[in-house]
Amino acid sequence: MATIFLGCVTGFIVWFLVRYLVAGFYTVNQNERGVKTRFGRAERVGSAMTAQDPIAEQLTAEEKERYNYPQVRVIPPGGPYFKWPWEKVYKVSVATQTINMATDPENASANNSGQILDAVTKDQLNTGLKGQIRWHISEKNLYAYLFGVRHPITHVMGYFVSVLRERIAIFEAPTNAKSGDPSALHNLAATAVTGISINDLRKNLSDINDHMDRECASSAARYGITLDASLITGIDPPPEVESALAAINTAYNQVSSDISLAQASADQKIVQSKRAVEIETLKAQAEVQPIVALADQLSDLKQNGAGALDAYVRNVRLKLYSEAKNVILEASHE
Repeated sequence: MATIFLGCVTGFIVWFLVRYLVAGFYTVNQNERGVKTRFGRAERVGSAMTAQDPIAEQLTAEEKERYNYPQVRVIPPGGPYFKWPWEKVYKVSVATQTINMATDPENASANNSGQILDAVTKDQLNTGLKGQIRWHISEKNLYAYLFGVRHPITHVMGYFVSVLRERIAIFEAPTNAKSGDPSALHNLAATAVTGISINDLRKNLSDINDHMDRECASSAARYGITLDASLITGIDPPPEVESALAAINTAYNQVSSDISLAQASADQKIVQSKRAVEIETLKAQAEVQPIVALADQLSDLKQNGAGALDAYVRNVRLKLYSEAKNVILEASHE
C-alpha cells in the first residue's frame, strides 16, 4: 500500500509540474501583444487611465467619463515568459486588418451578405456604398478591447456605419466661388444644372473618406480599435433611376462644355482687343515721334538766331518747289 501511495503522490507531483509549471512558459509573437491577469484582474500601470492619454483627445468631457479605462501592462513580443497557474495571458494581434464596410459581424446575411451598404441621400435616393476599412487593435487601450467591450469590432462597425449614413444624408458639395472668378461661376452653374446629391457624392469621395477618418479618430479610446483609413470605392444609385441620372449627367456635360467654349471665346476676344489697343497705341506713338523730333529741331534753330530759322524755311520751300509741278502764288495788290 505504501508503494502504491508513493506512486500516486509521485505521479501527482509530475503531473502538477508538467501541467502548471512547464506549461507555464509562453512566448509572444512579433505581431502580438499580451496582457496578463492574476485571479481575473489585469495587471495595471499604477493608477493611469485612458482619459489621461493622448488617445482620448478626441473625446468630449462626458465621453471621457464613460470610456475611462485603466492602463494595463502590455507584454511585448519575445519570451519565454512565465505565468503561475492562477494567472492567465490574453494575446491579441496588432497587425493591420481589412474588412468590408458592409460587413455585419453579428449577421452575415445583412447588407446583401456584407457586399453593399445602403444609405439614403438628402434627395431621398437609396444608394449602395462599397468600400473597405483598415483597422488594428490599439496597443494603448488593450483593456477596452479585451475587457471593456464584449465584441469591439461590432461596436466599431456600428459606429462607423452610423456616422457614414449621417454624412451621406446631409452631404452637400463644397462651393468656393468668389466674385469675379469665372471658373468658380462655371462650377456654380454646373452644380445648378445637376442638383443631384449622388453626383456630388461621387465627385467628393476623398472628402467623405477624410471626414470619416476624422470622425472615427476616437474609436481607439472608445473600443480599443484604431481605424487606419476608410476607402469608399463606389456609390451606386437604384437601378430604376440609373437611366435618369445618366441623362442628367449628359445634359450637365453638354452645358459644361458650352460654358467652357463661351468662356474660351470671350477670353480670346479680350486678348485680341488688348492686342489691337497695343497696336494702335504703337502706331500713334510712331506718328507723333517725327513731329516731336521736328519741334525739337525747330527749337534748336530758333536758339541759333532768327536768320537760321528763315534759312531753314527757305530751303524747305525750295525743295517743295523743285518737286511740285504747279505753283500757285497769291497775287499782289500793290
